[in-house]
Amino acid sequence: MDSEHLRAVIRAAQAGDRRALDELVAGWLPLVYNIVGRALNGHADVDDVVQETMLRAVGNLGSLRDPDSFRSWLVAIAMRQIRDRARRRSPARLEEAVASDFAELTVLRLQLEGQRREVAEAVRWLDEEDRQLLSLWWLEVAGELTRRELADAVGITRQHAAVRVQRMKERLETSRGIVRALDGACPGLRELTGRWHGRPDSVWRKRLARHIRGCGYCGDTRESVVPAERLLVGIALVPLPVGFTLSLALGGKTAAAAGSAGWSAKLLGALTKPAVAMTAGATIVAGGAYVVTQPPDAPPPRAAATPTASAPSAPPRSAAPPAPTPRSSPSATKTADPYGTVVDAVDRAPDPDTRPAALPRRPESGLTSTGGPKAVMQHRGDSVTLTGRGYVLVRWQISPKSRPGALVMPSWTGLKGKLFHVASGGWRRMDDPLPGAPNGYATGMGGPGIGYAVLPPGTQQMWQNEYFYLDGTVTLTQNERGCDYGITVFPSSRQAVDKDVNEGPGQGALRYGLVRDTGTDSAPVPQYVTRATPADPATVPQRSRV
Repeated sequence: MDSEHLRAVIRAAQAGDRRALDELVAGWLPLVYNIVGRALNGHADVDDVVQETMLRAVGNLGSLRDPDSFRSWLVAIAMRQIRDRARRRSPARLEEAVASDFAELTVLRLQLEGQRREVAEAVRWLDEEDRQLLSLWWLEVAGELTRRELADAVGITRQHAAVRVQRMKERLETSRGIVRALDGACPGLRELTGRWHGRPDSVWRKRLARHIRGCGYCGDTRESVVPAERLLVGIALVPLPVGFTLSLALGGKTAAAAGSAGWSAKLLGALTKPAVAMTAGATIVAGGAYVVTQPPDAPPPRAAATPTASAPSAPPRSAAPPAPTPRSSPSATKTADPYGTVVDAVDRAPDPDTRPAALPRRPESGLTSTGGPKAVMQHRGDSVTLTGRGYVLVRWQISPKSRPGALVMPSWTGLKGKLFHVASGGWRRMDDPLPGAPNGYATGMGGPGIGYAVLPPGTQQMWQNEYFYLDGTVTLTQNERGCDYGITVFPSSRQAVDKDVNEGPGQGALRYGLVRDTGTDSAPVPQYVTRATPADPATVPQRSRV
């Protein structure tokens, strides 16, 4: 709202106009939520701090003498509540588990990609004080706050604020480098993170930053790094979550108590009415889960073209003889297998310059993941359960330098519904030669200087990125017992899959990707998949039937 209208609304609210109070709270609640959410990185206390901030603002509105200072006054209240919360926390609550953090919510709700996603995820690596400052600077860059309001909220001069912002930006850039490196496949970084507990903190930020500074592999950025200021301009406010109900928004007060405190029926209704916050194709559901949805302007499903890139076009890289991927006949589909066919043949690598076939379009209503948007599984027994309808990326990192030998493949268990192996990408197969590979490596599978990761007989060679499509629910388990490896699981989208497989040699990659999806229920399913839930997921047979 413009400044003249804001002044009028504030004066009317101070005079007891409940409609003006409704407008004031509804208009500024998203700003407070974003400040607190980013400062606390989505901690479970976010709702409480937002609620307390708004209650204090409404309760003390009469003391505000200059309506023009309302925004900086409100932001200062929010920052005081954030600092008070930090002082009140007991050591036991420091380890409190939360369903998701604000970086996840920013990425998922606003459908961020590329370097904007990288900036949002880098927030996890900042210290609490830096996150508090970033929550304000983020909004300053977006035009929601001025530098004077930022300085007033922190309680320092504008000159001091400039120094602190610069230092925070330097640590943010370091954190961006860490996010970028962890998304890569550096064997040395894989070895280092084998001892990492998986939670970002300042100690590991420094350790990983030291590695990146001295590593040509991690420091090799294929695209120019855009300054964070330019990226943040395009990141809008994250919408309020569903579940921000009366008991939350009013700090546990009853409706009667809230009404007697001056809250209007319209405002109470707005705060208690269930809703779905939607923006850029993202839907957030109550209870802390997230759903990545198909953008509303996505074209309707169309008849799929038969892919051709999966046909053999180069000699196999494995010593085992190639065999055609079996296809179920219509009668077999009806009597033996509910759908699909298991990929249990040795894969042939397509020619690096062969473009992939068109990726068929499948419906995407969204996936939930017990591991959030980025489940890192580095040890035997780590697992993630996926539910819904959409695409998922499994990214490989193999470290024979740490421990070479036979590789026990991950397994998909407890399948309810359908699971297809739809594409392979990531610019390379894991047995492709590594340009400028670290000492001892020849390919992503190892080398003569350090040993090799050895696949079980008949296993198709994995690529850096393997894409699957799920319609139902399934659990993926990491079964590391021989060669050291890790996998990272990301809920994805058809758009992301299509982009990845088509970024071939022209973009500095080793090869184009490979589309495996036939667009029907005869599409390949993973080699290690079962509808059962075995006590030891590593025992799922190679030729499992679903």
